[in-house]
Amino acid sequence: MVQNFPKLQQELETHVLARTGRRVRDLDIVLSAERVVLRGHAASFHVKQLAQHGVRDLLPDVRLENAIEVA
Repeated sequence: MVQNFPKLQQELETHVLARTGRRVRDLDIVLSAERVVLRGHAASFHVKQLAQHGVRDLLPDVRLENAIEVA
């Protein structure tokens, strides 16, 4: 399912940051064979959702956990 982790992780990070206008602070994307986990901090649920859609743009069928904190 998820292969070539370092390259894919960089692509996901670049895409998510572009999709969110770099509004996710301390973005961390954790990849495993089973799922993708998004971590970081956002000022709104809208930005959190944009980050999730950024992953879905590249990996539409992956199991995704969005653990970005909104404060």
